[in-house]
Amino acid sequence: MNTGKKIYGIPNSGWTAKEWNWGSAVGTGHDCALICRREYKSRSAREDLVSTLIGGNGPESFEEIKVILGLAWQRGRWDGSDGGPGGYREVLNEMAKAERYEIGEECDLLFVEDLKARYHLLNPGDADMDAMMTIDTRYLDVAKRKCSGLVLKSMGFID
Repeated sequence: MNTGKKIYGIPNSGWTAKEWNWGSAVGTGHDCALICRREYKSRSAREDLVSTLIGGNGPESFEEIKVILGLAWQRGRWDGSDGGPGGYREVLNEMAKAERYEIGEECDLLFVEDLKARYHLLNPGDADMDAMMTIDTRYLDVAKRKCSGLVLKSMGFID
């Protein structure tokens, strides 16, 4: 399946592309991961990203944000920052299947709901927990960005 998506300008990238191969050293997923790691190598770049996302903005393509989250959750499997059992590794597994968050009218809402449902596993501060639980899902693009920013912040992505 050719999705026509271009993440970081790479053709045939995206969770539904057969060339994607998330988690493999070969494929467009790996190519995008290399660019992402380079782009957010500095603490200031990560700090700017999280702040921008929490403000409801960020990279034009939400697919880039999903790559960032995927890499953070992949790392979190090993260092525990993904919330542990039942945490964001479950969301990553669903992203890799390329169905729940990619196909159908409800995919964006499901993504937001899944991020919100696991947030407590990251032990966020009260203010961040309140911010997450009060995100308005009527504006899903903004909601996805805010949820993503809060998750990255609470996972320690900036550090």
